[in-house]
Amino acid sequence: MSLPTKKKSGTAKSKWAKLYWAVPAALVALLLVVLLAKWITGLAGVKDFLAAYPGHSELPEGTPAGFPAWLAWQHFLNGFFLLLIIRSGWQVRTQTRPAAYWTRNNKGMIRTRNAPTKISLALWFHLVLDALWILNGIVFAVLIFATGQWVRIVPTSWDVFPNALSAALQYASLNWPTENGWVNYNALQLLTYFITVFVAAPLAFVTGLRMSSAWPKNAKALNKAYPIEAARAVHFPVMIYFVAFIVVHVFLVLATGALRNLNHMYGGSDDVSWVGFGIFAASVAVMVAAWFLARPLFLSPIASLMGKVSSR
Repeated sequence: MSLPTKKKSGTAKSKWAKLYWAVPAALVALLLVVLLAKWITGLAGVKDFLAAYPGHSELPEGTPAGFPAWLAWQHFLNGFFLLLIIRSGWQVRTQTRPAAYWTRNNKGMIRTRNAPTKISLALWFHLVLDALWILNGIVFAVLIFATGQWVRIVPTSWDVFPNALSAALQYASLNWPTENGWVNYNALQLLTYFITVFVAAPLAFVTGLRMSSAWPKNAKALNKAYPIEAARAVHFPVMIYFVAFIVVHVFLVLATGALRNLNHMYGGSDDVSWVGFGIFAASVAVMVAAWFLARPLFLSPIASLMGKVSSR
């Protein structure tokens, strides 16, 4: 009995040792990046490049400024759903024995010839969140194109690429580009938001759909053209991208003028006040509460409204 315990303990110590060395290694790497960027931005040719491309593209005439109230709600709902999607997705990926299972009621609008597949309660929660997130995304897409807000996150000129490189060099050298998100994002932000909304989100949807029980299993030609292994190979890295995006996004919001940035998104103004911070703090409290309430004890009554919940 002692040998497996020692082996397990040794494995755990090995993992902690790797993490122990990873932290200082990451700090040294960041320091080298900063020093390299400072050296590069000090070169005469690079100085001329930074002067020609300050880090942001000019927006088309008539582009709306500021953030409407609906965008604040969209931002909160997107963050809320995405946080729980990541939590439930990681649980589905790592759990060995689900605490509960869910089986869809095979009646009403959704009725199939074959019996519904029994899935874990965590997977049910993940799929429900996916559906709500997609619905929120559709509403977001409709509204940004209807109000002209799309211009702020979709490149409209080729100079966005040299400007993005300029912004990256400025960030890396700690001489951060001037922030004026109320009117115009810098080019690196614009490209990141574009990739997140129009590339990463659709990839999460199409790969998640392929992996779900809703996908037709008997469609041989379709399954051969789009194998589930390809979807799995993309779905997890997309989740990692979203985690990295959230971490960097929140860090930059707080590090580049927290009160003003939070007022942009939550307070609906370009003022420097505590209004936006207060609303942001309340939204974080809601997310934290949802994180801890997303357990079988609280999910089972809700899931039972849509199907049968069982322990095995």
